[in-house]
Formats: sequence, structure tokens, C-alpha cells
Amino acid sequence: MSADPISIILVVVAIVCAVLAVRFKEMLFSAIALAVLSVMIAIMFFRMDSVYAGAFELSVCAGLITALFVAVISLTKRK
Repeated sequence: MSADPISIILVVVAIVCAVLAVRFKEMLFSAIALAVLSVMIAIMFFRMDSVYAGAFELSVCAGLITALFVAVISLTKRK
């Protein structure tokens, strides 16, 4: 059993984005890395013919949650 190269690339990019989201010191960069991770997961869902899960992941996790994170980060002040 072998995986196609596109699936391997998607998984590698998702793992890298997950690690970067945890390791970044700047919260805005972490939110962007988390959004890219959500997009990669949505693409994986679409490739597995799970259209509803992919659309939900893309709209809610990559869209709404990222917008909320960016709004909250912009309202906070650095000490």
C-alpha cells in the first residue's frame, strides 16, 4: 500500500504548521499557522470525499476562528 505524493505533502505541511503554531513567540504568527493547518486539514477532507466536513473545517476553523483570534490579538497590548 503506497500513498500518493500529494497526500504526503499535505500531511507534512500540516505537521510543520502544527509545530510552528506551538513554537512561534508571536501570537499573530501562531494564529496564521493554525489557519494554514486548518486549510490543509480541509483539503484532506475534500480529497477523502467528505465535502461537508471539509466545508465546515474551512469555514469555521480556518475562517471564523482565525478572524476571532486576530481580532483578540489586535485588541491586546504588550507589556
